[in-house]
Amino acid sequence: MASRVTGGDAGAGGAAACSRAPVRLSAPDRLTETAHASPYCCHLAHHLRETMTKERYPSVDGGWSGGGCPASALARRSLLQGATAGLAGVAGGIALGGGTALAEPAAETKRTQSRVIPFHGAHQAGIVTPPQQDAIFLSCDVTAADRAELTELFRTLTARARFLTAGGRPPKVPPTSTPSDNGILGPTVVPDGLTMTVGVGASLFDDRYGLSARKPAQLVTMTPFLHDDLDPALSQGDLLIQICADHRDTTVHALIDILTHTASAMKLRWRIDGQRNPERPVGVRRDWFGFKDGISNPDTTDPAQMAQWVWAQPKSGEPAWAAGGTYHVVRIVHFHIEAWQKVPVAQQERIFGRRKASGAPMYAVGENATDLLDPIYTNDPQGLITPLNSHIRLANPQTPQTAPTSTILRRSYDYDRSPNPPELDMGHAFVCYQRELNTYIAMQNRLEDEALVPFITPKGGGYFFALPGVRDENDYYARGLVT
Repeated sequence: MASRVTGGDAGAGGAAACSRAPVRLSAPDRLTETAHASPYCCHLAHHLRETMTKERYPSVDGGWSGGGCPASALARRSLLQGATAGLAGVAGGIALGGGTALAEPAAETKRTQSRVIPFHGAHQAGIVTPPQQDAIFLSCDVTAADRAELTELFRTLTARARFLTAGGRPPKVPPTSTPSDNGILGPTVVPDGLTMTVGVGASLFDDRYGLSARKPAQLVTMTPFLHDDLDPALSQGDLLIQICADHRDTTVHALIDILTHTASAMKLRWRIDGQRNPERPVGVRRDWFGFKDGISNPDTTDPAQMAQWVWAQPKSGEPAWAAGGTYHVVRIVHFHIEAWQKVPVAQQERIFGRRKASGAPMYAVGENATDLLDPIYTNDPQGLITPLNSHIRLANPQTPQTAPTSTILRRSYDYDRSPNPPELDMGHAFVCYQRELNTYIAMQNRLEDEALVPFITPKGGGYFFALPGVRDENDYYARGLVT
């Protein structure tokens, strides 16, 4: 690449340029040879040759012969030499001096075809779907004036989610009109494993839309547990929209699209962005504390387990419209990273109840032990191996009394909102689904006395009911609720 002297170098750099021995350049002559490649090249070469011959170049015999600073002329000449090279590129594949062939420009590499996760179904995607890399949790307050506008909001959300999850070309509009898409993903929207999961909060069932009699049986506003420090600005909401995809640009694209198309009927209340760390070295991914998270889950490929633990069932005490939905919990849990870093690993393991390196239960001492092993407490009634106040043991004590409230479907993400002096603002967007909200509430109450309490502070989130799935092209979110 030819060097050039910029305006900022006109002092010392310019003086250095003046002191060098002049060099004879033959760029105009080289243009003529290159111009034979095409009529376009010929026309451009003629124009540049006229321009270049009007410049005053330093000669071998006489040195600099023009007025002004020679460095500026050298800069102009570098630009023109670049144009000469550009002509060769336009010609493409032309043999230049010495017989060297200039290769054709490489075709632009297309983005690998991204995966499509089906939008239609009895249940919403994004629940039993294996977690994607990136997520945005978007809580909104509904501003629709009446039930009709609320219905239209759900129709709009459905139409946008249906398009975004399938991908395609946005509608064409005149260049002078408002664009139909934000363009983050380019001219064609790629699906990129996108899922959108919509839930309703208890506040939507107030007296605004006449829906109070249709509220899910256990749906309530999240109230603080003993050690919570809930920020009202980061809690609750009429609607929760969970946006997950394989890449960050896809979730942001969907976020902007949704907010743009629904601005007249809802407004943003709070949001939290999350990521899933890769498996290191294998197995379940780790959280910001360095421990594997989400190991204990029901089998999402087993319809019987999902019906038992996750999906609301017909004639189960829930409104008829709710069948196929599920209770959706989001808890924004701040991690006190600096304090945790001072705790010895052996103590960290007893706090969690698992080995840090492997994720295996405490009885498995090898670093390469599998995280698929189940904890066993029957031979450890006093908690000598797995402490009684460890996180996993309180979450599921494995007793007959706690068995009905020990199984939830975890699908969490890690967040990082640093910098936030004087402490890192990093933590866990804890996410879980369960057929009964009381299952989670009972589990969380057991965790009030866990050894992890000094190192975490729940800051926000809420309880929601994830709507049943959109079954076909004629269906839309919450149709059974609003009609």
